[in-house]
Amino acid sequence: MLKNLMGRLAKPKSYEAQRGSLENDNTKERLRLAKRADTRPEILYYLADDNVPEVRRAIASNPSTPPQADAKLAQDGDDDVRYHLADKIGQLVPEMSAIQREKVEELTITVLRELAADQLPKIRAIVSEHLKNADNVPKDIVLQLAKDLEVIVAAPILQFSPLLSDQDLLAIIEAGRESGALSAIAKRQALGGDVADAVAQTLDPKAIGSLLANDSAQLREDTLDWIIDNAAAVEPWHKPLVKWPSLSDSAVRRIAGFVATSLIETLCNRNDIDANTAIELAKVVKKEIGPDTALDPLPRTEDVDDGPVKNDNGGKDWATKLFKDGGLDDDALQDAITAGDREFVIHGLSLKSGYATKLVDQVLTVAKPETVTALAWKAEFSMRTAMQLQLRIARVRPQSILNARNGVDYPLTEAQLEKELNKIK
Repeated sequence: MLKNLMGRLAKPKSYEAQRGSLENDNTKERLRLAKRADTRPEILYYLADDNVPEVRRAIASNPSTPPQADAKLAQDGDDDVRYHLADKIGQLVPEMSAIQREKVEELTITVLRELAADQLPKIRAIVSEHLKNADNVPKDIVLQLAKDLEVIVAAPILQFSPLLSDQDLLAIIEAGRESGALSAIAKRQALGGDVADAVAQTLDPKAIGSLLANDSAQLREDTLDWIIDNAAAVEPWHKPLVKWPSLSDSAVRRIAGFVATSLIETLCNRNDIDANTAIELAKVVKKEIGPDTALDPLPRTEDVDDGPVKNDNGGKDWATKLFKDGGLDDDALQDAITAGDREFVIHGLSLKSGYATKLVDQVLTVAKPETVTALAWKAEFSMRTAMQLQLRIARVRPQSILNARNGVDYPLTEAQLEKELNKIK
C-alpha cells in the first residue's frame, strides 16, 4: 500500500487512453479506473467528484489516490465513502517511514484529523482501531480519540496506545468516563500503580473486574485492600480476587469471609499463605461441605503455632480483654467485621470511643455513612476499617458508602467529623 502511495506522482503511459474512457460516460469503465493502482493521479482526482457513490468509494480505497482527492473525499456526503477513506488512511499513516511522511504528511494528516472527528462513530472507530498501536502519529489525534464519548472509538486507544502517559490516563479518569472506557484502561498491559488506584477508586464494577483480571497491573497493597473492602456485594470480583497473584494472609482471611465455599477451597491451595491460615480455611470448608469430604493435604496442626485463641465468653468479654491488653486494633476489629460478630464490634467501638453500647448500636442501625465514619474516627480506627463498618455491619449500600480520600485518608475534616459526633445522642 505504501509503495502505491509513493507512486502517486508516477505518470502512467496510458493517460490519453484513460482520459478518453471518461468521455464515454461508462460507469463500469470509470469504476475500473477508480480501482486500478496505475491510474493517473489527475484521473483519480477527477473521479473523486463522480456522481456514482460506488466509484467514489473505490477512489477512497485506492492507495494511489492523490492526497488532494483524499481531502475532498473526507467531506463526502456518502458515509461509506468516508468509511473506506478512513480505513485506507488509518492503515497508511502508521506504516509511513520518516522520509515518506515528509513527502505526503501535511495533507494526509489533515485528512486523518478530519476523519478522527467525523460525525459518524463507526468512521472514528476504524481510525482508532488502526492507530491503537501506533507510536509515530500526532498525539493530539490519539488524545482526541481517547476522549471520545463513544466507547467503540475510545476503547482501542485507551487499552493499547503507547502514546498515552499515566498523566493522560489519570486526567481521562478524573473527567468521568463510563464503564466501558474505564474497563479499557484497566486492561492496559503493565498498568501503572497510580492509574490502577484511580480505576479502583471509581468503584465501577466492570472496570474493577477488568483490573483484577489483568495480572500485569501494578496493583498496590492499599489498592487491593480497598477493593477487598468493597467486594462482598460484588460477586464477579470474587474469583479474580481469589486468583490474584499475591495476597497477604490478612487479605486471604478477609476474602474468605464473603466468597463461596468452592473459592475458599481455592484459597486453601494457594502456596503463599501460612499454615495457620490454611488450617482456618480448611475448617471453614469442612463445616460447609461436611466432615466426611476429603480435602487436599494441609500442614499438620502439631507443627503449627495457633497463636492466641478467642475465649468462649462472647464478643463483649473478648473485646474487653483485648482492650485491656492493648490488642483492640484495626486487625482485631476487621476480623470481627469479616466474621459478622456484631456484638464484638459494638463493644469494641464503645470501649475505644467512650460512647455507650446502646448509642453505638443505634449509629450502626441508622446506618448514616457520615456518622458511622465519624464513630470509627473517634475510636481511632483507620478509614479502611470505617469503610468495612459501613458496608458489612451497618449494611450501607456499596454505591452509598463514604469512601477514603487518596485510598487511605478520612474524607471529612475534623470539624465535619465532630459535627457528626454531636448528632450521637
